[in-house]
Amino acid sequence: MSNASQVRFERRLRWLAFSVGVPGSLVALILLWADEHDDKVRLTLVILILLGWVICAASLVHRVVFPLQTLANLLGGLREGDFSTRARGAVRDDALGEVLIEANALAETLREQRLGALEATALLRTVMAELDAAVFAFDDGHRLRLANRAAEVLLRRPIEQLLGRTATELGLAECLAGQPSQTLSLTFPGAVGRFGVRRSAFRQAGLPHQLLVLADLSQALREEERQAWQRLVRVLGHELNNSLAPIKSIAGSLEALVAREPLAEDWRDDTRRGLSVIAARADSLTRFVEAYSQLAKLPPPRRRPTELEPLLRRVMALEARVRVVLVPGPELMLNADPDQLEQLLINLLRNAADAVLEVPDGAGSNSPIELSWQRLANEVEITLRDTGPGLANPANLFVPFFTTKPKGNGIGLTLCRQIAESHGGRLSLENRSDRPGCLARIRLPLV
Repeated sequence: MSNASQVRFERRLRWLAFSVGVPGSLVALILLWADEHDDKVRLTLVILILLGWVICAASLVHRVVFPLQTLANLLGGLREGDFSTRARGAVRDDALGEVLIEANALAETLREQRLGALEATALLRTVMAELDAAVFAFDDGHRLRLANRAAEVLLRRPIEQLLGRTATELGLAECLAGQPSQTLSLTFPGAVGRFGVRRSAFRQAGLPHQLLVLADLSQALREEERQAWQRLVRVLGHELNNSLAPIKSIAGSLEALVAREPLAEDWRDDTRRGLSVIAARADSLTRFVEAYSQLAKLPPPRRRPTELEPLLRRVMALEARVRVVLVPGPELMLNADPDQLEQLLINLLRNAADAVLEVPDGAGSNSPIELSWQRLANEVEITLRDTGPGLANPANLFVPFFTTKPKGNGIGLTLCRQIAESHGGRLSLENRSDRPGCLARIRLPLV
């Protein structure tokens, strides 16, 4: 249809160009015929007039059609992806020249965009090839459209044999169901273990697609497990040695005492004191084991709608050693286990009170503990501020059984963090910036 339109346009242009010269040519011929010239001169002049008329009309048509053909070729090249063609004769202060200048600018812009897209695509392919995580892209029919080198290694098949296959055929149907972010135990030809699954949606050519990323967590989990066991063995060994060493020493002393002949006059008192120390160290080991059991066997939270302010007031009432100030906040409802949250807050409040009592005026009215809360988007932040000496060793705060208190068991803060994380929240402690003291923040999701 475009060719027919072009023919009609050129035909109309030719008719218009020739029609413009008709009046002048007729007048010239009439005047020429009216003059007294011989036939040979008249014929020559007629031929010259007609030839000039045709040449001028054809030149006019060419001057109009040729730039349009050039512009059409330029636009056709852009449509085919050839951005190297440029139109000549593009000058300013000219209607046609302005059109050609804009067409050349469009071609240059498209060339730069295409070059940027090619560079971005090359970078994306390089990044995907170097990723340790397997990346898959599925269309709306769950057929594989894209995969990286890690995906080939995971499935032990070349990319040519993977593309076009369904998620079920590839053993990935489970990964495309359920939560967008989850951890699953999966078995593939190239790996077996626990995988972190991340899934997101995108569109290509207007059609929905799914991007699936599988990260093998087995090695990382084994390394974390090894480090956890090392820390646990180190703590257990330290605690056991602290108790068994004096028990062994006192037992040896008592054995030597009762083996004397004759027995010393105060052997009964020495034996009684030795056995008392052994019993005390045995009780300490018992408390240590019970504390470890409490940390290892925390039950999952029993969630129910819980008003925040009454819960905080109940916790405040349990601490009578120092003054606690509750800063009013918005009325909020949590979907949480109130018993576990009370235990979390009681532990933090008790630690804050112990810290305040360490300073000379800790029990006075000038050093209260401030308890407040505020809403942050879909979370609530509960803040506890004390005026104690602050944190001396923040790096070991959440190390199990690490404590700076003479009678502490070292599981309070670890248990607090475990309770916060089991509710989908987090706990952090830091030194205050405005004055000496500690700042504890608890963030929990709202209903």
